[in-house]
Order: sequence, then structure tokens, then C-alpha cells
Amino acid sequence: MKPAASAPVALVPVYNHAATVGAVVQTLHDLALPVILIDDGSDAECAAALDKLASVPTTSLLRLPVNGGKGGAVIAGLRAAHAKGYSHALQLDADGQHDAAALPAFLDAMRDAPQAVIVGFPRYDSSVPVGRLLGRYVTHLWVWINTLSFRIRDSMCGLRIYPLAATLPVLDAMPSQSRMEFDTEILVRLDWAGAPIKNLPVYVHYPANGVSHFRIGRDNVRISWMHTRLFFGMLWRMPKLIARHFLASERR
Repeated sequence: MKPAASAPVALVPVYNHAATVGAVVQTLHDLALPVILIDDGSDAECAAALDKLASVPTTSLLRLPVNGGKGGAVIAGLRAAHAKGYSHALQLDADGQHDAAALPAFLDAMRDAPQAVIVGFPRYDSSVPVGRLLGRYVTHLWVWINTLSFRIRDSMCGLRIYPLAATLPVLDAMPSQSRMEFDTEILVRLDWAGAPIKNLPVYVHYPANGVSHFRIGRDNVRISWMHTRLFFGMLWRMPKLIARHFLASERR
């Protein structure tokens, strides 16, 4: 049966999160959300856990043949969600960092503003690694420069809702970004395209034995190149972005 026009689906990119993904999926089922799991080349233990989770009718499994990075998994999930007829995709990490209590507010915001991208901004506890926190602020600064605004409070949070009708054309036009830089780049480009951005808080906890796939050397190089590329993209869009700022000021 084809989903209703306003139906959201949850996307969970997974790479070796066998210990946590089950609880994440159960949280989504408790909210009556269908789930698409994207297996990004996980090991045998995690693959078996995903097969079991996908035996439930409201959960489907998209298995990628090799690990291609979080961005590649999310892209595959977004395209699959669109092909299945869903209107929105709620992206949620498989590691259980994000407080599930925030999810109803995200879904309410989606219903109130169906054209908007709903983006989480983290409220951290003491578990956050200091180095990770400092690195995020560097990215925040570049995002504010590259949008000439503070419309995006945090571009790296793994909890967000995409309106698929607006997202797919932007996705089709952007360079292929398969790893950690994708989350930031797609938001900047959606902002450039005029998509409304709505920021909502979410509490984030880093588990003591959590699995992180961030590679400091490789991913920081890729993120730095992304910011450079976006900066030059911003330069020729600058007149339009400045005009948008003044129009918004006049409406207020």
C-alpha cells in the first residue's frame, strides 16, 4: 500500500552498531514510524541483527555491498524513501546518542511546517569529548559564513527531518559526498535553495563504549575541502543571500 502524502519514514544508517540499533528501532516503532535500515557494509554480527529487525513488516532493510560512509548510506536511504512514496525522512543515528524524548517535537514541527528542514542542535552532557566539541564550533563558523546567516545552529547533528520533495533536487545537483561531510553540505545547499530551516534542541549522550566511525585525519581533510568548496559557492550567491537577509528583516 502506498504511504499517505504526509507520511514520514525513519532512516537509520548502520555500520557495526549491533548493540544499539535494536533499541533505536524500537523507539521509532513506539512512535508508529516505519523504518528503513541502511546497512553500510556491516560485519556478520550486525548484519544478522539487522536481518532480524527487518523481519518486522514495518521495517525494511537496504543493504549496501561495501562500506561507503555515512553520507552514502543516507543518500541511498533518501532515494529509497522517495521511491517508496514517503513525503519526509527522519534521519536518526544508530548509536543511540540522541534522546528519544525529542522525537515527538520533531514530528510535530514537521506537521506544522511541512516545507521546512527540521534540524537538531545538541544539548550535551559531560560525556561529550572536548576535541569533538571544539571541532564542531569550527564547522559552525564556516556554516554561518557560507550561508551569511545563523539559520543553521548545528549542521552536524544526526537527528533531522528532510522534506523529500525539496531535498531530492538539491541532492541530484550536489557533488557526491559519501562520508561525514554530507550532513553539513546538504543543509547548506538546502539553505541556499531557500528551504526553511527549523532548529530544535535534543539532548545528546556519548556512551562510554560507543562506536565512532569518525577518522580524524581523513574526515577532517574531507570536511576542510567541503568548507572551501562551499565558500566559493557562497561567493557567487552572495547578492542573493544578502537580499534574502534584508527581505526577511523587512517582513519582521
